[in-house]
Amino acid sequence: MDHIKQVAKRMRGLRDAVDMTVEEMAAECEIDIELLKAYESGTTDIPVSFLHRLATTFGVELTALLFGEEPKMNSYYVTRSGNGVKVERTKAYSYQDLAAGFQRRIMAPFIVTVEPVAHDTQMTLNTHDGQEFNYVLEGELEISVAGKVITLHEGDSIMFDARRQHGLRALGDKAVKLIAIIS
Repeated sequence: MDHIKQVAKRMRGLRDAVDMTVEEMAAECEIDIELLKAYESGTTDIPVSFLHRLATTFGVELTALLFGEEPKMNSYYVTRSGNGVKVERTKAYSYQDLAAGFQRRIMAPFIVTVEPVAHDTQMTLNTHDGQEFNYVLEGELEISVAGKVITLHEGDSIMFDARRQHGLRALGDKAVKLIAIIS
C-alpha cells in the first residue's frame, strides 16, 4: 500500500501543477469525482489503465506517475530479463514495466503477474481509452471483456477495445504471468 500512497501523492502533485480542482480533473479524465478522490487519498488501488489515461491526458510520462522518475531514453531502451521496474500494486496483481526508461511512449508494455483468488471473488472491472493486448506466458487466465468471459491458456492472446469493461483473474491455484500492452 505504500506504493499506492506514493502514486496518489504524485497524482495530487500533477493536479496542483496543472492548477485544477478535483472536480475539473475528474471531468477531464471522465471519471467519477469520488473515485478520483479515493485514488488521490492513497487508500484505493489505482489501476495502471487510469494512470496511463492521466499521463496521456496531461502530457506526462507514465513512469513519472508510477515511479517518480522521468524516463531518459528516446531512441531505444533495453530491459534485461528480470530487470523491468516492478510495481507491487495489490496482493492480486503485480506489474513489471518493460519500457520504464523510454520517453513519450505511445504504448505501455508490462509483464503482469495475477495471483490466484477464490473463484467466487468478484472480478474487478476497468475501462480506459485505447486498446489492450494480453499474451499468456504461464498459467490459465479468465478474462472478461464487455461481459463476455473467455479462458486463455499459455500461448493464447487477446486484443480488445479497452473502453469496454474488462478484468482478469487467475484460474486454479497457480499464478498467471502475461504480457500486457496498453496503448
